[in-house]
Amino acid sequence: MLKHFRFLKEVATATPKLTIPAPSVLHFRGGRDAISREVYPDLDAFFADTAEAYRKALLAFYEAGCRYLQFDDTVWAYLCSQKEREAVRARGEDPDPLPGIYRDMINHALKDKPADMTVTTHVCRGNFRSSWISEGGYEPVAEILLGETGYNGYFLEYDTDRAGGFEPLRFLPKGDKRVVLGLITSKTGDLEDRDAVKRRIEEASQFAPLDQFCLSPQCGFASTEEGNILTEEAQWKKLGLVVSVAEEVWGTL
Repeated sequence: MLKHFRFLKEVATATPKLTIPAPSVLHFRGGRDAISREVYPDLDAFFADTAEAYRKALLAFYEAGCRYLQFDDTVWAYLCSQKEREAVRARGEDPDPLPGIYRDMINHALKDKPADMTVTTHVCRGNFRSSWISEGGYEPVAEILLGETGYNGYFLEYDTDRAGGFEPLRFLPKGDKRVVLGLITSKTGDLEDRDAVKRRIEEASQFAPLDQFCLSPQCGFASTEEGNILTEEAQWKKLGLVVSVAEEVWGTL
């Protein structure tokens, strides 16, 4: 992977972004039963080792030339869903301490991040073949996720009512951190109304400074090789809408 990234950096005309699963994903999806009890009788050791492995990986990516790394993370969205939290309880685990545990893993992974490296996260609510998994507003996790993790930016999905309102954005600290508002859906080809998108950005700005927001599709146009249920032409129109609205709201890019 590092060899391929070096090549990409040489030929790219913009800063390439590398995306990898977040450390929290390695625990949450399978829980205790997916982790060897022989190797890790104590999960605290698993959390510590995983965080340290990510710290070393981040520095290796940097050494290879990566300046923009993203941790793709479905877990925070799961922790917003009462259904998914109940599923954790059903397997004999408690979801309540998990945000704090994952915060500590992420912050350890980022603790030696060089100043000229940007690390963001995308909180994904599911995107396979235009489907979704998690619903529920960000309120249960926003204070820890936005206020206590060391990311430079947060890609948050806001393309449907399943994500709730913008009120949790009040936990975004003032300063250099960014929230990327995923107001353009990647799940269908219907093009959003430009004025409606601008109104939603204005609504979000009631809870955090406008200059700390960006705009993007809520997720990628394909999570797997099958892609989502929309045409390539529709994808380009949506990307064009993102760029033109961003220029209107924040000025020429």
